[in-house]
Amino acid sequence: MTDPRVLKLDGVHNFRDYGGYEGAEGARVKTGLLWRSAQHGDASDADLQAIHDLGIADVIDLRGPIERDSKPCRRHDGFAGQVWTYPEETAGLALHTEAADGVVTAAEARAAMVRLYDGIAFRENLVPMLRLYFELLHRADGPSLVHCVAGKDRTGFAVAMAQHVLGVSREAIMDDYLLTNSAGNIEARIEAGAVQIRERHGAISDETIRALMGVEADYLNATFRAVEARYGSLDTYLAEVLGIDAAKREALRGHYLEG
Repeated sequence: MTDPRVLKLDGVHNFRDYGGYEGAEGARVKTGLLWRSAQHGDASDADLQAIHDLGIADVIDLRGPIERDSKPCRRHDGFAGQVWTYPEETAGLALHTEAADGVVTAAEARAAMVRLYDGIAFRENLVPMLRLYFELLHRADGPSLVHCVAGKDRTGFAVAMAQHVLGVSREAIMDDYLLTNSAGNIEARIEAGAVQIRERHGAISDETIRALMGVEADYLNATFRAVEARYGSLDTYLAEVLGIDAAKREALRGHYLEG
């Protein structure tokens, strides 16, 4: 059964509300304000209307220029929000495509994804976008949407950090991260990704493609370990790197938690 958080769309994969989880002190993260997805270049007109109806004020596009030029996002004619991007490459290639370089087996693919996740929190051109993401959440101008290409790696890390700030448990953060594997038409997404990856890297098995195109707990856990090894805790990383100190954390909780 599809999770009720997931907005079923024709051409936009992995579009879902990442609120609704239990947060700090038993409060619940509000729904309808925090959205995540993959790119919108293949959105149907019906998709655009459904997204428009959400009233999104800010779109944080974590892709770099090459990715944006390759697949420009479609927008509803009445879209009045602000789209935020970074002028330099945040990945060059989507992380799953980058990880495919030189891999043959599924085990090699998983190891490559773990290596990429080891460094995702420290990417020089991604960190400014993560800071901006939290600044926009802090402004609380209305519903926001964060996305990258597949909505699973850069977006997955950003969302995990936001949920941590709001006091969501590590277990629930992981559950939301792994929801990528069932949100939307994952099989169609894997099929499309397989074409792209095989065009660049040659014959790769279906199991290897799935390891690259899906998500696994080991991937996100690799990021948590890397951050905690360097900074001691996620909270210290958030404060020192992304500017989310105790005061901003409480302000975010005040806006996004209820009950």
